[in-house]
Amino acid sequence: MSRTTQKCVLALLAVGLIHVAGSGGHAAPPEAAAAPKNPLDGDRAFRYLEELCAIGPRPSGSAGMQRQQELLVEHFKKLGGKVSLQESRARNPLGGPAVPMANIIVQWHPERKERILLAAHYDTRPFPDRDRFRPQGRFIGASDGASGTAVLMELAHLMPELDSKYGIDFVLFDGEELVYDDKDPYFLGSTWFARQYTSRPPQHKYRWGVVLDMIGDADLQIYQEVNSVTWRNTRPLVKGIWDTAKRLGVDEFVARPRHFVRDDHLPLRNIAKIPTCDIIDFDYPAWHTEGDTPQRCSGASLAKVGWVVYEWLQSVQ
Repeated sequence: MSRTTQKCVLALLAVGLIHVAGSGGHAAPPEAAAAPKNPLDGDRAFRYLEELCAIGPRPSGSAGMQRQQELLVEHFKKLGGKVSLQESRARNPLGGPAVPMANIIVQWHPERKERILLAAHYDTRPFPDRDRFRPQGRFIGASDGASGTAVLMELAHLMPELDSKYGIDFVLFDGEELVYDDKDPYFLGSTWFARQYTSRPPQHKYRWGVVLDMIGDADLQIYQEVNSVTWRNTRPLVKGIWDTAKRLGVDEFVARPRHFVRDDHLPLRNIAKIPTCDIIDFDYPAWHTEGDTPQRCSGASLAKVGWVVYEWLQSVQ
């Protein structure tokens, strides 16, 4: 062995001994995998919810609804979405002139022919009809109306760079609850959208649809909606979303069915034939009461739901 080689060996041995001594005689353990981080800003999402509620009641055809439309169109355009209004008119349940309505459609990566639809209704019910004390009072719909809209407003920050082969459309439905009496029809905006999709087929096709409704509850518990998990063509969609929540550790998504819910997913699935599920927290004591205010909601809840949807979007093949 040459003197040079001997020096090298001794140096390597010394380094090895120092390493072993510094680690207590054991190899250093590999670093634990970093916990996944939510890219959504819950505080910002909650501010969006508060901003919508600050407008006041926002029933279809009202001045509040018009102010909300202007706010939302500006928001999504500023973040790079391609925004259009799908206008229609609906029978006025109170008689008189027809009610002007508009679904807001926001396209991300509009050149992609395979698309996924994320939807929420953005109108509020005219009155808090389930309120024990003031059923004709003031209803601002923090969870029932503003929450799904606020999550889409927050998700918009992430859509331009979404890693997916699918294009994404946000659709904010008008007229989900233009209801003064339970005999009045629900889901006017989503029904109009579904009929236009079938009668005037666009060049793109929706692979999946997801409706977000009443997801702002501070005490969030999202069970699987019974229709969504029962229909054969939406069952894989539900499984994919709830599996994503489990992977992320979002325990508020409970992988058990609980409620049959009539919501905007019905016309999307039954008329437009778009496999669509409903993500909804129906265990909400303030439902259709004056108590449905931002104080009952949480930015953490909004961010968790948005995170699950965002991560699911990136996993869809």
